[in-house]
Amino acid sequence: MFGSIKLLTGTSNPRLAQEVSEYLGIPLSDVTVGRFSDGEVRVKINESMRGEDVFVIQSLGHPVNENIMELLLMLDALKRASAGRITAVIPYYAYARQDRKDKPRVPISARLLADLITVAGAQRLIIVDLHSPQIQGFFNIPVDNLYALNVIYDHIKERMDGDTVVVSPDAGGVERARLLANKLGCPIAIIYKRRPEPNVAEVLDLIGDVKGKRAVIVDDIIDTAGTVVAATNMLLSKGAKSVSVVATHGIFSGPAIERLRESSVEEVIVTNTLPVENKGLDKLRVVSVAPLVAEAIKRAHEGESISSLFV
Repeated sequence: MFGSIKLLTGTSNPRLAQEVSEYLGIPLSDVTVGRFSDGEVRVKINESMRGEDVFVIQSLGHPVNENIMELLLMLDALKRASAGRITAVIPYYAYARQDRKDKPRVPISARLLADLITVAGAQRLIIVDLHSPQIQGFFNIPVDNLYALNVIYDHIKERMDGDTVVVSPDAGGVERARLLANKLGCPIAIIYKRRPEPNVAEVLDLIGDVKGKRAVIVDDIIDTAGTVVAATNMLLSKGAKSVSVVATHGIFSGPAIERLRESSVEEVIVTNTLPVENKGLDKLRVVSVAPLVAEAIKRAHEGESISSLFV
């Protein structure tokens, strides 16, 4: 039997970690995370972890590699401190879009990161909306892939009407769009696109009817917002009366904020798996996944089923 719950966090998303802490009524443990003068990451855990059930909350967003090193060093420190069980809670899993060898002489980066996390000491993972669910197969430890759709659904259901259609921005997101459409009780449409190079999307065609309807684009990631803006323009040209966008992970890199500000998107809804700065984007809404993550932590500790949180 493991000891009590211990919550640790790095510097990647302290606000989310604090919300999880408040939901569970468990304070964050004292951890020093800093940098040596040459830039190396410094980690020191300032209280005993022996025999405890430890959960390390760390999103792997910008700066990605710095946050990965913080996670790896915390996991290694816990392993050497004889923690009873170590669970890595990763609201956003980096390198997930590099999950296969699609060109000659390229790495499978998602698999490499999985190996690093496991070797560092993680014995279990809790993740929110993996870009590709099959990444779970890269791990030889239990992985709980939570879906943020319930959180998003609760936020948008009151705004829906009978003329709503859920839109997948690509073929890979059809299952995600189908789940949300089923919960909302509305039809689905699919955009066909191709990527000639990373972060560049060409929208080619639409499957489904959006004419006279409020379109809701659902995706897991908004990065540079190129796909979202191109999809919005297509949907409006096909007769949609308005377009909203919902996504789990708001990366918002490069020109994303400016593109969304100047676009015809009515509303952008993301969760706080990554820290989101508004930057003057009035149409941006952020909803918290802290209750979802906290409930998964509680059930994992108590040996209860987590499957009801998956959909």
